[in-house]
Amino acid sequence: MQTESPRPGTVEAPASTPWPMVLAVGMALAAAGLVTNAAVSVVGGVLFVTAAVGWFREVLPHERHEALALERPPAEVAPSPRAVRRLAAGAPRHRARLPVEVYPLSAGVKGGIAGGVAMAALAVFHGIVNHASLWYTINLLAAAGSAELSAASPEALRAFSLEGLVLALVIHATLSLLVGLLYGAILPMFPWHPAWWGGVVAPLLWTGLIAATLGIVNPALNARIEWPWFVASQIAFGLVAGLVVARSARIATFQHAPLAERAGLETRDDR
Repeated sequence: MQTESPRPGTVEAPASTPWPMVLAVGMALAAAGLVTNAAVSVVGGVLFVTAAVGWFREVLPHERHEALALERPPAEVAPSPRAVRRLAAGAPRHRARLPVEVYPLSAGVKGGIAGGVAMAALAVFHGIVNHASLWYTINLLAAAGSAELSAASPEALRAFSLEGLVLALVIHATLSLLVGLLYGAILPMFPWHPAWWGGVVAPLLWTGLIAATLGIVNPALNARIEWPWFVASQIAFGLVAGLVVARSARIATFQHAPLAERAGLETRDDR
């Protein structure tokens, strides 16, 4: 079925529809019901199915359009005298996928270690200043993986605990290395200086996610976290890790290399 030509002075555009928003609300309610009440998931499922049916009816079998009036007639497009430069197949500089250069894995590992050290130093300083104990913040971090420490009294958190020390080291080292590797992978894709994204934007987003979910996952730990110090430690990690990653030399990706080189094949020159 061929659509009608738009009227003069108008242009066809996809018709506005509320169904994508209703679909998103349905998905959010269906997920929220997993931690609240099953009735919430039922309502979300009904909204999801209704929105999916309504959305499909607007695009199948033909997409619905509406005519929009133009404020002024379109300008005439003057032909360019320049010829199109065509790319030859197999050329060494064909169209590239971004990022053209990336940081090596070692940069992410170094950034994660350096950021973890800075974060740990600030956390220990917080424990000494606010709670007169070197072990308070360490045990509080370990409480994320220990029900016993999560329910411990403030006096018990100030005391040395071998279990708390080992558990905190494992949690902190693992998260620091994973986040450092993530920084090394994604920072080349963003504009501006990597320290801005790694030291300000990412810590604030990460803190917001934890603040929104920790009260459900671990209410006892959520009641003990001092959020200003937590945000400061996240920013310290991000700034140090971002700077270390940014100072590392980038390496070019293999997208410009010939297929034989990317596949690891050996070739013979018969000339």
